[in-house]
Amino acid sequence: MVLTTLPRMLSPGEKIKLPVTVFAMENTIKNVLVSLQSNNFFEVLGSATQTLNFSHVGEQLAYFDVKIKNAVGIGKVKVAVSSGAEKASDEIEIDVRNPNPVITNVQQITLAPGQQWNVSASPIGIAAVSSAVLEISSIPSMNLQKRLDYLIEYPYGCVEQTTSAVFPQLVLSQLTELTDYQKAQVDKNIKAGLNRLQQFQRPDGGFSYWPGEPASDDWGSSYAGHFLLEANNNGYFVSDYLLQQWKNYQRGKANSWVPTTTNFYGGDLAQAYRLYTLALAKSAELGAMNRLKEFKYLSAEAKWRLAAAYKLAGQDNTALDLISGLPIDFPERYMPGFTFGSQLRDQAMVLETLTIMSKRDKAAQLLLTVAARLSEDNWHSTQTTAYALIAVAKYCGKNASGSKIIATTNINGAKVDINSASYLRQITVPFKNGNTAVGITNNGNNTLYVKLITRGQPLTGDSSVPVNSPAVLFMNVDYLTQNGKPVNVTSVAQGTDFIAKVTIRNTGKRGTYLQMALAQIFASGWEILNARMMDGENAFKSSPSTYQDIRDDRVYTYFNINENETLTYYIQLNATYPGRYYLPPVQSQAMYDNTITASSGGRWVEVLGN
Repeated sequence: MVLTTLPRMLSPGEKIKLPVTVFAMENTIKNVLVSLQSNNFFEVLGSATQTLNFSHVGEQLAYFDVKIKNAVGIGKVKVAVSSGAEKASDEIEIDVRNPNPVITNVQQITLAPGQQWNVSASPIGIAAVSSAVLEISSIPSMNLQKRLDYLIEYPYGCVEQTTSAVFPQLVLSQLTELTDYQKAQVDKNIKAGLNRLQQFQRPDGGFSYWPGEPASDDWGSSYAGHFLLEANNNGYFVSDYLLQQWKNYQRGKANSWVPTTTNFYGGDLAQAYRLYTLALAKSAELGAMNRLKEFKYLSAEAKWRLAAAYKLAGQDNTALDLISGLPIDFPERYMPGFTFGSQLRDQAMVLETLTIMSKRDKAAQLLLTVAARLSEDNWHSTQTTAYALIAVAKYCGKNASGSKIIATTNINGAKVDINSASYLRQITVPFKNGNTAVGITNNGNNTLYVKLITRGQPLTGDSSVPVNSPAVLFMNVDYLTQNGKPVNVTSVAQGTDFIAKVTIRNTGKRGTYLQMALAQIFASGWEILNARMMDGENAFKSSPSTYQDIRDDRVYTYFNINENETLTYYIQLNATYPGRYYLPPVQSQAMYDNTITASSGGRWVEVLGN
């Protein structure tokens, strides 16, 4: 009998001592040959065979030095044991994943009529899992592929982020032509999003920020409900009961709303958005709409959203009166507030309102502004990214493009002529034997905006530079023994239990930080000891958190932190598998403000066998 044990996940470049346990059922067995074969996922360092001799019934261990190749996916490790006519084998799956974050490189150009562009696309990390897209647009390119990938692969999953990941996909076909494969993927993603959102609905009909939280989230409930309505209108199955419960919640909140100090953080906009979603659901609350319209301090952002609600409710004149003389640009927010908002998100809502009200000329001007902001290589939150894409797609779906895309592409010698009335076209750029030659010629009479967007995961590095912003956020990572003494995890003995301690301090420079995330991805040779599955809390008591997600190789912790407050979080670990592993950086960040962030450095660590 033979048994092979491995960590549940490994990373490219790591080296492990693969233990093979051989059980002998007879008193004396000589010349037991243990062999291990290399494959596409790993290679054996040194001898691939070992010989064991048994003098009595029992077990023996054979160790093989193995290095993980530059590949990701599910592979298999097969061990064969033979002695004379007796044979045995064991096969185990190996999950090789790259713990490094996905990065995106963008090369771009504005092509005048008749102009040509030749460029080279180079894979990032492993070519087989790197990808590239040539994006051609008749309006300022929006980095569409980069923005969509960011939303879909965003590691956290609150109600806002879950909705943001799928909402733009619902209207994607209004913006660009999709292949049958892309349509199938979009359909799959939307259905998965619909199923997941059901986990957030509370008994009162609203949606909590995290699954299982006792209270419904104000903006999250409106945003999730907005998506559900649009999905239902697009032919997706959404439970009538779920929608009715949500409408009851929205109606109750709308009619009980009163002006408070939170209006200065978006409270009036949240009420206007709630009323908009009710109007979209054909359940307009005109009384609540009229009360909000008369609010003395109603913000311009809220007026735009309320105007859209009046338009949907058939009150066209009131809608026009509300937007008369209103600005379409707003001051930049220094904090996202309770609506997770930003200047660009608010402009996107205005674009959506102008589209609903058929204000084509004014909407076209704002379309260029929103698209240009997306085209910049700047960070935007999930809320801003999603709503900007939604607004642009809705405009494009309602207004035909007046400028055709007429061009010829040349990818590794394969030419394709494009003659499209869409605002945007995407062409997949395959990687074959490394770099790919890409060329494009503008054959039309209008300017084209072209981007070559390449994405992938860099291979595991030896280190990464720590990032701390002492002016706003400070983070420190320590590793401790069970007795609270420091432990050097660069080299630790197999079987050792220890603690990862992360201390986070809000320096008090910018008030309270909301919706913070702490991401800890651990070395493959370490196992997380989930205190929730053991005998309650351990001796190291963590600070409060709003939600914690514990997975095979990582822990995501979410929290709010007051000014001048220090929080500490502990995770129990065990050094389980001998070998040399990469320990990715620990990162803490505000999910809706990328200026509030801190991270440790990544490094190699070793688990020493007994």
